[in-house]
Amino acid sequence: MKKTALVVCPGRGTYNRAELGYLAKYAAKQAALISQFDQTRNALNTMTVTELDSQATFSSRIHLKADNAAALIFAAGITDFKAINRDKFDLVALTGNSMGWYTALGCADVWQADTAMQLVTSMAQLTANEAGAQFIYPLVDENWQFSAERQQLINNQIAKHQGELFMSIYYGGYAVLAGTKAAVSAAIAALPPCDERFPLLLNGHAGFHTPLMQAASDKALKQWPTSHFAAPSLPLVDGRGHIWPANVNNAQQLQQYTLQHQVCQSYNFSLALQVAVKEFAPEHLILLGPGGSLGGAVAQSLININWHGLSSKQDFVAAQEAEAMPYILSMGIDEQRQKVIS
Repeated sequence: MKKTALVVCPGRGTYNRAELGYLAKYAAKQAALISQFDQTRNALNTMTVTELDSQATFSSRIHLKADNAAALIFAAGITDFKAINRDKFDLVALTGNSMGWYTALGCADVWQADTAMQLVTSMAQLTANEAGAQFIYPLVDENWQFSAERQQLINNQIAKHQGELFMSIYYGGYAVLAGTKAAVSAAIAALPPCDERFPLLLNGHAGFHTPLMQAASDKALKQWPTSHFAAPSLPLVDGRGHIWPANVNNAQQLQQYTLQHQVCQSYNFSLALQVAVKEFAPEHLILLGPGGSLGGAVAQSLININWHGLSSKQDFVAAQEAEAMPYILSMGIDEQRQKVIS
């Protein structure tokens, strides 16, 4: 009997050194689709995803360049989605984090493959050319339980730099903030260090999901009219927790949300995930690759609403280890991937 599953798509920053060769390793059965992506990238005079994925060594200059990273993450996500065993899983909805919204739209057939790769590349170029910076800071302790003190520290910095520093992404147990480079630098200097690496500046990231992206949004709306948006083949849950029903054509609203609202306003991944599990009650969450870093934020979002009785990191780890088929299945982790594709 099929199991119901929610599919979750990762955002930027998930193709890192450890993921070099991800497509070569996992996407062999999707050679025709990869070839189509490569042709699109060639036409745009950018490195193809095959060239990027097959480099001998990982290069931050090459692989973390905005449009290259976006193309790799999108290609990995789409090919992972197509590898899910549909005889085993009934997919009930899609959601994603930040750039993962674009991947979700591609998986739901809102865009055809060539249009999707063009749009993902274009949006990465447009937003990377805008001002600002982005950093991440934890709102939970080592046991993934919420810290009101850390939340207040974040609130204080946003208030201090009003109009220049914004909540960019609500990412499970982490706050992702963005704003002008001056405001970001000042906030990083003011926040107390914790967990040995935070506050962490996200290299190559601009002021994503803030008003600093307005010029990029304006250009995108002109470049990508509503004719490029089709009705989704699966329900989608966006960064406001809003549900886009399957097979309902809301092209204008979807275009406005995708190219304006979520570009210039906060993306609440935590809320998107929480709404999705409450509304669709999936038996499993399938996290697309590349990488496996999305799992922590997903688990923290579930702990925050005490989903299935989860109240701590220990609860989550114990629940995952207790089941032959864990509740959360990450396709970037070999053992869990096999449970999804076989």
